This record gives sequence, C-alpha cells and structure tokens, in this order.
Amino acid sequence: GRINNDGNRKTAIEFNNITPVCSIVMVLIFAATVSSVWLTVAFTFDRFVAICCQKLKATFCSEKTASFVVATVGVLSCLESIPMYFKFQPRLKIKNVPWFCDIKQSYYNSRGWATFELLHRALTPLIPFVIILTCNALTVRHILTANKVRRKLRSHGTCEQHSDPEMRKRRKSIILLFSISGSLILLWMTYVVYFIYQRVGFMSHSFMPSNLAATLGYMLQLLSSCTNSCIYAVTQTKFREELKNMVRYPLRFF
Repeated sequence: GRINNDGNRKTAIEFNNITPVCSIVMVLIFAATVSSVWLTVAFTFDRFVAICCQKLKATFCSEKTASFVVATVGVLSCLESIPMYFKFQPRLKIKNVPWFCDIKQSYYNSRGWATFELLHRALTPLIPFVIILTCNALTVRHILTANKVRRKLRSHGTCEQHSDPEMRKRRKSIILLFSISGSLILLWMTYVVYFIYQRVGFMSHSFMPSNLAATLGYMLQLLSSCTNSCIYAVTQTKFREELKNMVRYPLRFF
C-alpha cells in the first residue's frame, strides 16, 4: 500500500511538472490573487454604499448584485491572467514531453511584457489601493460626522449615560474595513516594492536579485488571497453561530 501511495504521489508530482500543466497552475494562482484583490475592492465599495449612500443601498447592496459582481470579477480575472500562460518555457524535453516552467528571457527584456506587467500592476494592486483608501476615508468621515450628530441628539435625552448600540455597530464597521483593507495593503507591499525595484533595475541594467525578498513578497501576496475572506467571515455573527453549531453537533451523540 505504501509503495502504491508513493507511486501515486510521484506520478502527481511529475504530472504537475509538465510545462503546460504548471503553466496553467500559475495562471490559476495569478487569477486567484487578482480576483481576491478586486473582491476586496467590491466589499469596500459595498460597505461605502451601505453606510454613506442610503438611497443606493437598496439597488446595489443586494444578493443579486453581489452574485453578479463576484461572477464578473472571476471572469475578468481569468481573462487578464491568460497571457501569463505564455510567460513560461520548458527547461528540458524528455521524449518530446516538455518539463518544468522556466520564465522566458523575453519576459525580462521585451517591451510587450514590460507594458503588460505595468498595466497589470496598475490594475492589481495600485488602482485597488487608491479605491480602497478613498472609500475608507469617505466612510470613516461619514461615520464620525454621524456619530457627532448622534451624540448631540442623545445629549438632550435621558439615555446619554447608556451605551449606544448604533455607535458600537459603526465602530465595528470601521474596524472591519481597516482590518480587511489594511491586511491587503500590508501583505502586498513587499511584492509591489520588489517589483518596482526589479523593473527599474532591468531598465538601468543594475538589478541585483534577492531570492529572499522575491519569495517573501510572493508568499505574502498569496497569503492575502485567503486572509480577507477569513477576516470577513469570522466577523459575521451568523457565520460564528453556524460555526458554533457545527462544533456542538457531534457532542449531541454523547
């Protein structure tokens, strides 16, 4: 049994190392990171509309709109990632089968690839950074202004000493916004800085590669693809209740 398992594992590893297969895997990873960033943008904009634009809330903050946005982001992310398939070339061929994925030399010195990378980095994550920061700034300003008005109104009432559930809800909204957008920006920052350094170095022929910086930036970039979903899910009351029910369910049989 162990021999069969080792053989199956070896076959899977070998299959993943075939050039077309590992190229497709890289495209899917690329698409996942792009969609993660733009879904964060969509979430941030959704919160902005829900909090600051009450007239548009009924139109945009709906399940139908959310499904459409998620599907659109997924499709566009896949389309944007297709050129990455042609970024790689086989390291060697064995019996006419191409193996492994090495980056083509043209990727480093081609104007076409340089243009694609600059456009891609503008779309992911520079423009999303600007949108997220702008929406968050407007949302926080709206919440702080509303809180001031609410305090003044409550100061004339009889319950000014009691906690205000509405203000607690708004504080949670601010924390959630900054947790998601802040984690995205921080986790992408290493990758973006290294990319800029890399491209400037290629143009000036003075690039000194750093495997540690490249690997760390890539790792943090991939980590950002899952952290935002986890943060958002854990902060939802309904999700926490369902999680508690799932944990408690097996205990019913004892």
